[in-house]
Amino acid sequence: MSLPRTRLLERHDVADGTMAFYFDKPAGFEYKAGQFADYTLLDPTETDGEGPTRGFSLTSAPYEPRLMATTRLRDTAFKRVLKNLPIGTELALDAPYGSFTLHHNVARPAVFLTGGIGITPVRSIVLQAAHDRTGHTIIVFYSNKRPEDAAFLDELSMLDQTNEDFTLVATMTRPETSRRRWDGETGHVDGAMLARYIDDLTAPIYYLSGPAAMVTAMRGVLNTAGVDDDDIRTEEFTGY
Repeated sequence: MSLPRTRLLERHDVADGTMAFYFDKPAGFEYKAGQFADYTLLDPTETDGEGPTRGFSLTSAPYEPRLMATTRLRDTAFKRVLKNLPIGTELALDAPYGSFTLHHNVARPAVFLTGGIGITPVRSIVLQAAHDRTGHTIIVFYSNKRPEDAAFLDELSMLDQTNEDFTLVATMTRPETSRRRWDGETGHVDGAMLARYIDDLTAPIYYLSGPAAMVTAMRGVLNTAGVDDDDIRTEEFTGY
């Protein structure tokens, strides 16, 4: 059975070295916020050992009319081709996959600990929750070196200002290297930072997304704070 096709509609930078790609949504295609898709280049102009297929989080929320994939632009054949692909080019779409989705019990807050490109499934989840007015209390801790590296920072900051159920805690680990003034949190996310925003660290369900080393470190912080592994969900990004 052949895979459905999608067409590239638009692309633009969303942070230094990070680009968002917009695709049309095939008829009848449905997914849950936080899931991912495999995109396959058809007859690419070049390939390498990593092949013509990549998995990307569905950065778009399900209510949005287009699909969005967001990626760091590593120097690989796939990403070189994708970056220069003519608008309107078709790709094969294999989706949806994954279970990194929002829990149902609104009595328990959702806390996201994410960094860098790990924000991609989080954007989908928090925008869909706001759109559906689910009633979840959501806090997103979002770590980057500089504001310039933080995809969707302005969009999430606006959501923080307009939605009483949502709190963004953005932190920069190297703000002194930024071209922009930064007045928010600084340093890595740790137990002390979490405690400033969460009264009972064992109450929420936690979602960890980002590079494997960060996910491991954040799990350690939570375990030290007494959070049970059953209340921790993870999405590790490798080779992005």
